[in-house]
Amino acid sequence: MTRTQAPETATVSWAPLVAACLGAFMLLVDVTIVMVALPGITADLGMSFTDAQWLLDGYALALAALLLAAGSYADHTGRRKVYLRALALFALASLACGLAPSAGLLLAARVVQGVAAAAMMATTLALISATYHGRQRGLAFGVWGGVNGAAAAVAPVLGGLLTEHLHWRAIFLVNLPISLAAAWLTLRGVEESRLPGGARLDWAGMATFTLAAGALTYGLIEAGEHGWAAARTLVPLAVAAAAFAAFLVTESRNAHPMLDLRLFAGRSFSGIMAGAGLLMPAAFACLAFTSLWLQQDLRLGPVMAGLALSPMAATSLVSSVVVSRLFPGLSPRFALGGGLLLIGAGALLQGMLGEHSGWAALAPGLTVTGLGVGLAVPSLSSAAMTYAPPRRAGMAAGTVNTVRQLGYALGVALLGLLYRDGGGYAALNDVYLASAVTGVVAALLVLVAVRGTRRG
Repeated sequence: MTRTQAPETATVSWAPLVAACLGAFMLLVDVTIVMVALPGITADLGMSFTDAQWLLDGYALALAALLLAAGSYADHTGRRKVYLRALALFALASLACGLAPSAGLLLAARVVQGVAAAAMMATTLALISATYHGRQRGLAFGVWGGVNGAAAAVAPVLGGLLTEHLHWRAIFLVNLPISLAAAWLTLRGVEESRLPGGARLDWAGMATFTLAAGALTYGLIEAGEHGWAAARTLVPLAVAAAAFAAFLVTESRNAHPMLDLRLFAGRSFSGIMAGAGLLMPAAFACLAFTSLWLQQDLRLGPVMAGLALSPMAATSLVSSVVVSRLFPGLSPRFALGGGLLLIGAGALLQGMLGEHSGWAALAPGLTVTGLGVGLAVPSLSSAAMTYAPPRRAGMAAGTVNTVRQLGYALGVALLGLLYRDGGGYAALNDVYLASAVTGVVAALLVLVAVRGTRRG
């Protein structure tokens, strides 16, 4: 592999790191910042519960579907070039979201945001890896990881502040100056890096995977509104099954697949992927419905709702730092498995709401869940690469992020079935019970399937 980059010198510029971290911060904040603003958005634009689900899922699905393909394209076209284009597209899509006069235009702009976010996520870490070396690279990776954790902690409170003191449109418009700063730093301080040869995009794999994920999510969301026997539910579910079968055939025959299915022959790798995918509905997808309960049932303002959700993110940020220092060699099996058990326990604690429960009743469960997230999430990428062949390490890391975003999207769709059917604290208890079961089942899968060695 060859790269075009500036040689390492004694003086290290941190502008490339800041540029990459700004992009990573934006795209991760935008996954969850919308949660706190949901009541205001739905009221202003007359959105249905189904529309609200798509406001979350449109972004996550586009991000999941295009992440691996975007990484391959950037490797061959040029990571700096792709990152700059993604920043521009993300800014334009954010502007469209902030100015959208209707629900349809807002949902479409959110999908475009997700497309840009996929390219940004695929390039930020690669740009850091190509720019820094030795001890500087380790430090840069640490800062990048810390920013990722901070994004999750900041998003609910930032969304609440912007929504309550400005307008819900501000949660999208705030991306414009951040995108501009990231682009300026990239133009000034980031060298181009790429792999040799022409781009080999797996168009068939990308198309069939996108169709399968989108149709499955659509069918699940429609089931909540029209029932399981409705044609609007059955047809997309059938399309999803056919598209997934086509994806498996395509990837097994392609010499340069988007996803090498042979990775899943190792049970440890499969266990890690199962844990990564199930972690998202267990820990994160339920927060969207918690935000609705806090604001619609308890009548909290956006700021208080954001603060009520913050114990989980704050605890996860602290616990991830503590675990990395006290247990630097902790096995991925026990980091992910133990983290998922804590996530399941935290969800169970949150699912004990009563008629007179307030926001404080969520705090113990959110704190325990945060401990689990801080233990499990930092180990995911390294665990995937541990149980994959070295030449597929990049694909393995990308697959983790793809599976996580897909798990989040499907989690919002499935848990929405439970929240829609009831209402208030009883429905939210059902959501958290399902999340608890998901967390415990995922933990058992990981502990049974993942081996303690590098062989999967």
